[in-house]
Amino acid sequence: MKPMIYLDNAATTKTAPEVVDAMLPYFSELYGNPSSIYTIAGKSKEAITASRETIAGVLGAKPEEIYFTAGGSEADNWALKAAFEAYKGKGNHIITTKIEHHAILHTCEYLEKERGARITYLDVDEDGVVKLDQLENAITPETILISVMFANNEIGTIQPIKEIGMIAREHGILFHTDAVQAFGQVPIPVDEYDIDMLSSSGHKINGPKGIGFLYIRKGVKIRSFVHGGAQERKRRAGTENVPGIVGYGVAARRAAETMRERTQKEIQLRDYMIQRINAEVPNCKLNGHPSRRLPNNVNFSFEFVEGESLLIMLDMEGICASSGSACTSGSLDPSHVLLAIGLPHEIAHGSLRLTLSDETTKEDIDFTVDKIKEIVKKLRAMSPLYEDFVAGKTKSMIQ
Repeated sequence: MKPMIYLDNAATTKTAPEVVDAMLPYFSELYGNPSSIYTIAGKSKEAITASRETIAGVLGAKPEEIYFTAGGSEADNWALKAAFEAYKGKGNHIITTKIEHHAILHTCEYLEKERGARITYLDVDEDGVVKLDQLENAITPETILISVMFANNEIGTIQPIKEIGMIAREHGILFHTDAVQAFGQVPIPVDEYDIDMLSSSGHKINGPKGIGFLYIRKGVKIRSFVHGGAQERKRRAGTENVPGIVGYGVAARRAAETMRERTQKEIQLRDYMIQRINAEVPNCKLNGHPSRRLPNNVNFSFEFVEGESLLIMLDMEGICASSGSACTSGSLDPSHVLLAIGLPHEIAHGSLRLTLSDETTKEDIDFTVDKIKEIVKKLRAMSPLYEDFVAGKTKSMIQ
């Protein structure tokens, strides 16, 4: 069996050994319900408090502003739905972008169809960056919320979050950011960036699955999302996922402490991979901003190639990656993100996302690029479109 090269860390990450070790006692020894009054219950409650303080410290937030959820999607749903309900007396207008995660887009669709919200979906430029003048022009007296992701999960582009936060603050509008891909990868000082709400997920930073948080700035009038007990200061009822919360705290501390060294390494490998692919694979295009992107994100489109076939053949070589195309989920439509940055359907279908980790080596990158070159050549040899291109009957659509 071939050794595995895992390059899909934007999808999920390996749970770090120290995270697992920290979680284990809360499954079998310190398993008390944090709402109870005996000793092991108190230990669980103390552990939750410690993790809350750790995560707040990473953001420069207050511990009481961190609310634990079951993941990033729940946090996104909570932020949008609760903000709409709480502020609908002021207006019904929400501004977001065309490249958001579906947790945002589908929630906006629900609010639009079922709750009477009016949604503006902002365009982005060819690098996936929000146009700040369009954002300002979209604001109306009825605008109650701006939700723009910190960094895109497919193409890695980092948005001008500080500037967006400033615009929102100047207009007295709530600002939410989906930071699922960014938390632990780049510094996020919530006060400096005027962020009112922020979503995150544990399994993106070597933490466990099934745990996330929503940061809610003190003073923001957000209603309860789950009704029941008094957990999470009566805003999110239900017995806490103590092992998950403990693991997330350890993962957050680990990510913060290693961020500088880890991301410098990832950037070097990322840029090396981009340079090699650009130089050695003809008719390809880097998607996303060339430099203002997540440290570990590489996303390319390969002309005359189907992303699904490329993924399958890479998997046969032991390389785990993902495609910019949604074909692997049964859809014939390409990624909404790639279409939003202006790629034609034919090019968007041939996209590949490779996301690195601190365990990725230069040897992994070299092996992967060599295999990409080999597989792309094989797939193009079977493509009638490529045959026409070589014969001069058609032109490349990649500029």
